Amino acid sequence: MANLLWLEGSACSGNTMSFLTAEQPDVIDLLTQYGIKLSWHPSLSLESGHAVSKLLNEFIEGRNTLDILVIEGAIAQGPHGTGKYDVFCERPFKDWVSDLSKVAHIVVAVGDCACFGGVPAADPNPTDATGLQFHKTQKGGFLGASYVSRSGFPVINVSGCPAHPDWITQTLIGAVTRPNDLLLDEYHRPRDLYSTTTHTGCTRNEYFEYKIGSETLGCKEGCLSVNFGCQGHYTHSSCNRILWNGHSSKTRAGVPCFGCTEPEFPTFNYFKTAKRMGIPKKAPLGVPQLPYIAAAGVSKLAAPERLKGKLIKGRP
Repeated sequence: MANLLWLEGSACSGNTMSFLTAEQPDVIDLLTQYGIKLSWHPSLSLESGHAVSKLLNEFIEGRNTLDILVIEGAIAQGPHGTGKYDVFCERPFKDWVSDLSKVAHIVVAVGDCACFGGVPAADPNPTDATGLQFHKTQKGGFLGASYVSRSGFPVINVSGCPAHPDWITQTLIGAVTRPNDLLLDEYHRPRDLYSTTTHTGCTRNEYFEYKIGSETLGCKEGCLSVNFGCQGHYTHSSCNRILWNGHSSKTRAGVPCFGCTEPEFPTFNYFKTAKRMGIPKKAPLGVPQLPYIAAAGVSKLAAPERLKGKLIKGRP
């Protein structure tokens, strides 16, 4: 059995709530069919106080093997490097993470806060919060750019706010059953989950192609990037390939993608699209700016009436 320890730093527990809704596989199957033992979890385990300290010290001292260390939430380093803004079991949380990461065979950061700092690390960042191995786009974070676990891996980042539940369980299974097949991108995210954009599989892609924008949030027609700041065409995620609850996604529900899997999240520019000559200013990933503006302008002029008509009929 592989021992999995889940700890939570500066966070809202959103990734725990997401984790509990996983379906492929669900949490019960994860713990009964894939050789994973949940040693402790802040929301799911009964032990507290000294019992938890004893368990953690057994890992640190080598009396028990720590196969997977999961961290949810940012690491609070303040005030003045003491970490005392976040104290857990009578020690700064950051000190536990520092010691446990040295003995863990695999370290997984779950959620944008643990991966990149997220909301706690947003300006003015009073707690000096950071991600495990990145601070926003800059590699380093709390553990440092050169950190590798006992298995030779850097921190594996499952980003999102929260991360999709099936991304979490599938990454944990991969870490246990086929670690050598875990290919990571430049931000240490599993490539099979983050190699495409939220735009891939979006049901509004034809509207995006012709720059026909939604005029009301929540409506089923129109592209949300034209007027409402959807970041789906430059956000790495599989939200429209691996659907939430096996059924939907933000864009399918009429809400723009906020880019929550990216290191810069949160950006505080939601629901508003910056435009140039009526065209969304920011180009999709990998597309040069000037050719994009030119092609988008032509596409907008060529927009078919059947799509425009659907947009009018689709208004609430």
